[in-house]
Amino acid sequence: MTNPVLVEVTRGSLVESRHRGAIAVVDAGSKRRSAIGNVDVAVFPRSAVKALQALPLVESGAADHYGFGPAELALACGSHGGDPRHVETAARMLAAAGRGEADLECGAHYPSSREAANALVRAGRKPTPLHNNCSGKHASFICLACHRGVDPKGYVRPDHPVQLEVAATLEAMTGASFARDVCAVDGCSVPTWAVPLEALALAFARFVTGAGVSPARAMAARRLLDACTEEPYMVAGDGRFCTEAISLFSGRLFVKGGAEGVYCAAFPELGLGIALKCDDGAGRASETMMAAVIEAFLPMNEHERSRFVDHLAQPVFSRVGSEVGAIRPLAGLTAMLRG
Repeated sequence: MTNPVLVEVTRGSLVESRHRGAIAVVDAGSKRRSAIGNVDVAVFPRSAVKALQALPLVESGAADHYGFGPAELALACGSHGGDPRHVETAARMLAAAGRGEADLECGAHYPSSREAANALVRAGRKPTPLHNNCSGKHASFICLACHRGVDPKGYVRPDHPVQLEVAATLEAMTGASFARDVCAVDGCSVPTWAVPLEALALAFARFVTGAGVSPARAMAARRLLDACTEEPYMVAGDGRFCTEAISLFSGRLFVKGGAEGVYCAAFPELGLGIALKCDDGAGRASETMMAAVIEAFLPMNEHERSRFVDHLAQPVFSRVGSEVGAIRPLAGLTAMLRG
């Protein structure tokens, strides 16, 4: 099955590029509310499932033991921009467990925040693992290991106790079976497991409703959701889609992107989970696809709509700043989603 075109990129009056993809919208009872494209094909969710990976941190009591508040919990769920507050919060998480930057096994890269990256260059400094956009997640894994009394060294390996616990949590939330042939290595070196979009959507419906999970897990999920709502800046950063959307809808939406065109989301008040994948991995297209899903399902007041409308037709600019085209959902996509 070939996935349909869902996003178009225009230049002038013509369509210059097209992006295909698939979208699944599911409730906590496993009922499909919308399905476009092949939602049964397994995809690597990458960073889109960080909130699910953070569940053991809270369930185990590690978050309370180390005194983590909303900022630390949101960073554990986030892919941050490497701004000073992000870096400082990750360092603080490690310090709470008596650990430091040297314990991180995620590798280093320049911050995605241009301002933060430029500041490092001006200061003649190189990025450290704390600047890695996954350092919050990695800090949470180290803290989980320390709280469990396990040596955190090698915590990125699939057979490490931390990753076994995380994988079991993902299996339970998605209902998928994690065989070795669906396991690969994420960009930050931790395991990533391929999961069908429909199962990912189910996991996030469960995450925001607590349906089908234990009371302890439901409480942990609610705490992580509340943390991201209170500290959306820690989920991504200024100017990033996840942070802007979570901020705008004030607890009515959770959304998290991953590499290679994946997004997961949930609407707590509707009890719906969402997962989507842009076939060619384009972030610009997956963001527009998610914006179309939000437009289709989440009622907006005038203020919300006025601030959200640009995500439904992102402008394309020339090098001198002139608007020359747009990135837009396929005409009729909203209606397709609503069925």
